Amino acid sequence: MTESLLPPPAGQSSGNGRTAPRHILEFEKALGQLEQQIQELEAVQQQKQVDYSKELRQLRSNYTSLLRKTYENLNAWETVQVARHPQRPQFRDYVEMVCSEFRELHGDRYFGDDPAILCGLARFGGHKVMLIGHHKGRDTKEKVKCFFGLAHPEGYRKALRCMKLAEKFGLAVVTLIDTPGAYPGIGAEERGQAESIARNLREMSRLRTPIVSVIVGEGGSGGALGIGVADRVAMMQFAWYSVISPEACSAILFKGNDGAAQLAQSLHLTSTDLKQMGVIDAVIREPLGGAHRDPHTAAHNLKQYIAKTLRELKKRGKIESLLERRYEKFRNMGVVLEQTRRAAKAAG
Repeated sequence: MTESLLPPPAGQSSGNGRTAPRHILEFEKALGQLEQQIQELEAVQQQKQVDYSKELRQLRSNYTSLLRKTYENLNAWETVQVARHPQRPQFRDYVEMVCSEFRELHGDRYFGDDPAILCGLARFGGHKVMLIGHHKGRDTKEKVKCFFGLAHPEGYRKALRCMKLAEKFGLAVVTLIDTPGAYPGIGAEERGQAESIARNLREMSRLRTPIVSVIVGEGGSGGALGIGVADRVAMMQFAWYSVISPEACSAILFKGNDGAAQLAQSLHLTSTDLKQMGVIDAVIREPLGGAHRDPHTAAHNLKQYIAKTLRELKKRGKIESLLERRYEKFRNMGVVLEQTRRAAKAAG
């Protein structure tokens, strides 16, 4: 990756012509070149007091057109890169932008407190909820502390404890998923990583309160599913959700990362693919160029979806009906594929 600066939107003043540094992804190099041209022309205009507004408008128009064309035609591997963008909003960012109140809860009451999964009582859009989500960390120190969003068993047990608390007090549960997967270390395995995730799957399937889950970045394997069994499962537009990451899949099949880009396409891990297959219920639109370019608009879209979905779920009547529909939702996944295989076997 290279560093660049995002130019202000077309028609808006650039102020001093500089904003915070931003990473340019590999497929965005042409955009980076246009950004550089805009910044250089702005600097010349400011230094020499020459009016280049017409040229700047044209460059900005070209930039917006190229940005739209690029992001409307992302392939699966490029989508994975966007989902991993270092300036993409994370759990704490969404809390600040979406919640009017948030009171964090700590610890699993067995071993400790896992900073890779955060839980707390929250209020937003007229709803009181238990908000749970992965947090990767922003700077190097925080990332190491959070294990880059790779949760340990105590993280999933903390999440389950808070879900049970929400059930007790009649609060809906909202989870924000953003993890490459569960932590695979020896300590995590010794403390029951697989058991903690399996227990969450079982308990979430029968939790007597509405649950809404949104994959806001990465949704990797059991690490995502550990807080992802819900009445409604949605994805941000440029997130990914899969049983395995493209790199891990490539390592198994090709003994290296060379096949990651190809396998990303084969895994059908984008929001568009998963919506078509019925794995998720909705796709939440991101602003032009991804959530990292306009976090507040992305947060607004996320808030609107969650608030609307919670209202719909609360109107569904008895909790028994909600639990039955939740059960059927996950049991029916893969039915089309199974029927196709049976038909092919019968014909062959």
